[in-house]
Formats: sequence, structure tokens, C-alpha cells
Amino acid sequence: MARATLRIFLGAAPGVGKTYAMLEEAHRLLGRGEDVVVAFAMHHGRADTRALTQGLEVIPTRSIDYRGSLFEEMDLDAVLERRPHTAIVDEYAHTDIPGSRNHKRWEDIEELLEAGINVLSTVNVQHLASLGDVVSAITDVHQAETVPDDVVRRADQIHLVDISPELLRQRLGDGKIYTADKIDAALSNYFRMGNLTALRELALLWLADRVDEGLARYREENQIEESWPARERIVIGLTGGPEGEVLIRRAARIIKRVNGGDLLAVHVRAADGVAAESPQALEAQRTLIRDLGGSYHTVAGEDPAKALLDFARSVNATQIVVGVSRRKALAGRLTGGVGNKVVRDSGDIDVHMVSHPLGGRGKEPSRPRDLGRVRVMVGFAMAVVVPVLLQLLLAASPSHNIATAVLVQLSGSVAVALVGGLWPALLGALWSSALVNFFSVPPLGTLTISDPQNLLALLVFAGVSSAVAVVVDLSARRSKEAARARSEAATLGDLTRGATTAEDTVVGLLEQAVDVFQVRRAALYESAPRDESAPGDDVWRLIAAAGDDAPGDNENIEQIDATTRLVLTGRVLPASDRRLLGAFGSHLSAQLERRHLAASRREVMRLAESNTMRTSILRAVSHDLRTPLAGIKLAVGGLRQPGVRYTEQEEQELLATIDECSDRLDVLVGNLLDMSRITSDSVNALIKPLRWFDVIPAALHGVPAGRVRVDLLPNMPEVDADAGMLERVVANIVENAVKYAPNSDIVIVGAAGGLSTTTLAGQPASELRIIDHGQGVPAASVLQMFQPFQRLDDVPAATGVGLGLAVAKGFTEAMGGTLTAEETPGGGLTMVIRLPLSTGVYSLPSPERPSSERRPA
Repeated sequence: MARATLRIFLGAAPGVGKTYAMLEEAHRLLGRGEDVVVAFAMHHGRADTRALTQGLEVIPTRSIDYRGSLFEEMDLDAVLERRPHTAIVDEYAHTDIPGSRNHKRWEDIEELLEAGINVLSTVNVQHLASLGDVVSAITDVHQAETVPDDVVRRADQIHLVDISPELLRQRLGDGKIYTADKIDAALSNYFRMGNLTALRELALLWLADRVDEGLARYREENQIEESWPARERIVIGLTGGPEGEVLIRRAARIIKRVNGGDLLAVHVRAADGVAAESPQALEAQRTLIRDLGGSYHTVAGEDPAKALLDFARSVNATQIVVGVSRRKALAGRLTGGVGNKVVRDSGDIDVHMVSHPLGGRGKEPSRPRDLGRVRVMVGFAMAVVVPVLLQLLLAASPSHNIATAVLVQLSGSVAVALVGGLWPALLGALWSSALVNFFSVPPLGTLTISDPQNLLALLVFAGVSSAVAVVVDLSARRSKEAARARSEAATLGDLTRGATTAEDTVVGLLEQAVDVFQVRRAALYESAPRDESAPGDDVWRLIAAAGDDAPGDNENIEQIDATTRLVLTGRVLPASDRRLLGAFGSHLSAQLERRHLAASRREVMRLAESNTMRTSILRAVSHDLRTPLAGIKLAVGGLRQPGVRYTEQEEQELLATIDECSDRLDVLVGNLLDMSRITSDSVNALIKPLRWFDVIPAALHGVPAGRVRVDLLPNMPEVDADAGMLERVVANIVENAVKYAPNSDIVIVGAAGGLSTTTLAGQPASELRIIDHGQGVPAASVLQMFQPFQRLDDVPAATGVGLGLAVAKGFTEAMGGTLTAEETPGGGLTMVIRLPLSTGVYSLPSPERPSSERRPA
């Protein structure tokens, strides 16, 4: 019997509508006349899903007693006996109750498929075994029920049931997924916006991989080698030369002509690892391709053209961009350039041959061939002496033939090749041939050869000696170059690790360079603007230096880019160190760019904050602070008016006005002082273990009774925080919620289960959420909301100067936590406070930095 088909409805999270979509498909199949039954379907109390089971034949489940409780499971035997055309089986990754026939529900489904029954099932992305750890890290929820990815991939069809995170949270807030008592906890934990966005991306990427696998498998099964232009993919062949930037920009212009596509830059490195490449150019090209939205790859191969084409076919490329050969025209015709080979063997892949300034100029650097002058001279000496010594050894033998002489002299040629390389080995081979001819080939004592077979033997000997010399020489050079490459890679790794531990990475790299290159001083210079009134050479300004400051000779100048150069002083570097120096310069360039960007960012932020703070403080002092002062002055002036008598009630009203305006003035001045401490980095928290319950009652002291509902479980863990700061944070947030959501209930909640745990910078943390259902804040204004002196819409200035949330955020960050805002489903704002879980360690503030005072909002 043929195996039936399996269709799986995949979702990113619970509540996206997998079961609903599956039941809708069941009704569609039933309408086509197919025999469809519901073997197992979970409606989770949702009315819409329960309604879809009406009109479908439902096979009763069977009850299993486990540890004193009854559990409902699919009746597999009843479904097999009924033998429908299609069975609806929900929750593909479900673990069966002990006592069932199989351990997992997907194993039950396998039996149905083998029996010829088609199956519709559902699964969430968090149940995929390969994504279990990833989902756990994102959501802080360990998923016990998983299903192997290979099992899911065997499904004949996989349907993605997709819904946006915003709409899913809206459905949750409307009570369409969970009951009302579970909504706030769910929104605060698993159904956070970040969690849902990440889970949705995981589901889309996993399904996209399966689609690519299916396409690749189809092409392989049908032996399709030509590229299918399902998506425009342009591969750029890079040699490591400066022309790569031209090729990348040309390919970027090509890709812009189509609606979407991939840009892949490929550096083909020779398998021997000694291709003529510039580390600085490759690093610049890597940065450029990433800035243009492409990706950078490195492949190795003895034949660059074949390696480039193999890569292009493996990614289903539609076009290849290569440069004109840098060899001279004659050399290109004799050897056949890489571009010509790519064009010849590309098949149906379009190839663009791009001209560049270096094309055909013969500037392609030759590969290094230096084995050392001393070693070559020793090789030449051996080429002269060794054949003579071997011939003396043969002469001492009472009898020998030409074959013996040839083999002995051949061993000498190999020895010479190992020491001196190719040319000494060729000299030794010719000299050995002459000695064998003179002493071992009749007639002896002459260079005359009477027997043609002896002539053939000598020619074979000379040819074999030359071939062996070439192979041995090439192997020796490759071994030395490979060892040098390994040494360079290890050195660069040490440079990077050493620099990352330094406070200044640029200076750290220079210090490492002094040790690695054995120089006295390493300095980095930057060209400074030249005075037009004083023409002359460029002026170079010292950026950073390491080593001895004393002047020295023997400078090595490495031009990193047009405006930056590296100077090593103390000794002249050999040519073998130049490539390592170039790679080192690329590292320096990257670190220098990071330093410039960080400095520019800090300067811009400082200027912006200073300007905003200066303007806002002037506005607050000139207007907001005058309002309560005016109220105080008016009330006091009325009380001091001569000849005016007030009733006791009127006096109390005037005194209440003075008290209210004084409190408002105290809050305004307090927030201004706190904001000044935060911006001047003079806030130091007194960290100690405490619970949320320790500060919430004091924080709600000034809030009318019944306005705030606290829904925290008593077993919430301790956090590391400053009690005074945390009280101010909660008080400011609640005050803000009361102000902007006057007709809404305000709820303070933690997480389900009473543990309220999440992660903060990779460490366990606790989370508190303050939820209101007011008018909310537009997504574009969330970041601006935490800036000083910001008020929503045109709220009257008498309500404050807009420092409450800025102070709350500053205090939270001073305690090592975070304060963020999220939209409340159904309208409103949810403020999220995250603080690290307590380690039981007290942290005392510095004497010059006082801790925050406990003061009610």
C-alpha cells in the first residue's frame, strides 16, 4: 500500500490560527466529497475554533488514567478501523500519555500514513528540535515537547500560518486566545513584541531553507546543472587586487536594475595559499560589499576559473562579473586568462568582462620564489660536489652497470633539489649525466656514446632528474610558504587578541607590532590639511605610537590609505614580512575607523544633549517654575492684605494652595536636580537585595486609593537595586500613567508563576510591568518620550516639566537595569522595568557620590 500524504500547518507561536486553518481546509476537502474525520483537535476554549468542528465527523477520544487523573488521547485503533481518506490530528509534537501505544503523536501519525490515511496536523516553530535552544534563549521558556526536524521535513506539504506580532497581541488582548485572567501575564512574558518578532523570523527562515532544499533536490534529481533565474544572483570574482572595487560597484549598478537580488563577492584563493593578493584591498572590498547589502565569500581551488564557476552554480547564480586580466596581451593569449576561461565554460550564466585601469598592463605581481641566498649557494655547491662524490663511490665498487650509476646519481639530484631548489638541481642533473657518460657508458673515458640504448638511458636520466628537481623544488617552496602563512595567521590572531584586551585597541595593536616585527617604534600618522600659503609636502600628524620615542633610521612606511600611514622604525623589514605588514595595516585601519566613528558619535550626542538641556532648562525656569511661585505669592499676598478678614474656610483654602504649590515646586526642583546629577554622571546607587513589595507601597503613597491595582505574587525573587532610586522610578512611572490615563485602570504585574524572570545582558533578571489603557504613545515617539523636558501632546505646563520618565530611566540604568515602553494591546502604554536578580552582595556608593534620597513622588 502506498504511503499517504502529510500536510503540516506551521505557526510561529500559539494563537496564530493553525488549528483554525486546518479545520477550514477540512471543510474544503469535505465539500469536494472527500471522507474527512476529526481524530483529535484542540479548540483551547476558543469559540471560533470550536464552531469549525461542527459538521465534521469526530472520532471519540479515549481516556487514559495517569497518576490519578484522566487524560484524553487520540484513539489510534478507532481511526485505523474507520479508515477515512483524511484524518485531522492536532499537535504533531505532542507527547502521548504513558500507556499509549507510541511515545509521540507524530509516531501515531506515521502509522496512519503507512495505512494509507492522509493526515492534516499542526506544529509551532518552538517544537522543532533544532530551534529548541534558540527559542528558549529568546523566550526564557524551556520547551519539553519537541519533534526532530527531519521528521517535519518529510511532510509532503508545509503551510505557514502567518500573522503579524501586533495583530497577535491584539487578538490576545481581546481575549481570543487566553482567558482574561491570563492576558496580562501572557503579554508580559511569552507574547512580548520582541519574542513574537524573533519567533516569526525563525519560522520564515526555517521554511525558506526547506524551499531552497526542495529546489536543490529537484535540480539534483533531474541532473539540472544550468542556473535557474528564480532570483537574480550576481557573483563577483575578486583576485585580491585593487580592481575589485571597480567590479563591485559595476555589479551593484547591475543589481539595481532588477527588483531584488543577491550580490555575492567571491575571492578565489589559490589552493597553495600564495596568490598575489593585497590584504588591504580585500578588507576594503569586504567592507564595500557589505555596505552595498551583499555578502563576502572565500573559496580555494587550483583552477580559479573552475572554482569561481563551481561556486556560481552552487548558489544558482544568474550573472558573473570578472575583470580583464592584468597580464599582457601576449601572455593572456598564451595561457588563457581567468576571464576567458570563465566565459568559455560558463554555459547559461551571463558573464560581464569589466575593463579597469590595470587591465592588460602586466602588473600582476609574481609569486615569491626566494628560498634564501645562502641556501641557493649551498645548493649550487652541492650540485658540483655531490655528483663527484657519488661517482667516487661508484668507482670503489668492483663492478657496476649503467642502471646502478643512474639510480645513484638520481638520488644526488633529489638531495640537491631539496636543499637548493630548481636551478641547482638542474645543474646537478647535467653534471651527473656527464659523469655517468664519461665513467659508466662505453666507451669509458670519453663522452662518446656508441650504443643507442645507452643514449636513451642518459636522456631518460636527464629528463627524470629534471622532473624530480621541479617537483621537489615546488614542494619545498609550497611547504615553506604554507608554514609562513600559518605563522602569519597565528601572528594576526595574537595581534587581535592582544589588542582587544588593551584599553585603546589602536595603541594595543602598535605595541603588538613592536614585538612581532622586532622594531624600536611603531607609529600611526594621518595627513593634516596643508596651508595653501605654504606649499610643500603633505603634513603628517601623529595619531598614536608605541615603543621607543628616540629618533632612529631604517624606516618602513606602509601606506594604509590615502590619508593614513604606518611607520615602523628600527630595522628594514624583509620582503617576506611585507604581506603580514599589509594585513596588520588593514586591522589598524578598521580599529582607527571605529575610533573615529565612536568619537564623532560621542561629540554629536554631547552637543545635542547640551543644546537640548540648555534650552529646556531656560524654558522650565522661565515658565514652569514661575507657575507655582505665582500661586504661592498670590495666596500669601491675600493673607497679608491689611483690612481684609477671611473666614476660617477661606484661610484653609489659601493655605492649601500654598501647600499644593510648594509640593509642586519641590517636585519640579527635585526632578531638575536629579536630571542634573544623571547628566553629570554623579549618581551612584547603593545596591542591596530587595523585593518589589519593599518599595511599591511607598511609591504609591501620593496616588489616590483604588487607582492602581497591584497583581504580584508573594514569591517573586529579590533584585539588586537602590531602594530610594527604585521607589522614585516606580513613583514617576505611576504618576505619569495617572496623568495621561485618567480614566483607565493601572495594573502592576510580574510574570506568570511568580518568578518574573527574564534576561538582562545575558544574566538572569526580574521584570516589573506597569500597564495602563490610556491614549498610548505612537511608536515613532517612544524614544523621544524618555528625553528630558518632553510632554505628550500639549499637556498644560502646570502638570510638570517633562522630566519624570527621563529621571526614571536614568535611575534604572544607574542600578544596572533597563526601562522600556511597549504598546498595550487594545490601547495604552506598558512600562517595563528590568533589574538583575540579586547576588546577595551589597554595593556601597563612593563618598563623593551620595546615594539617592527616599522621597515620595
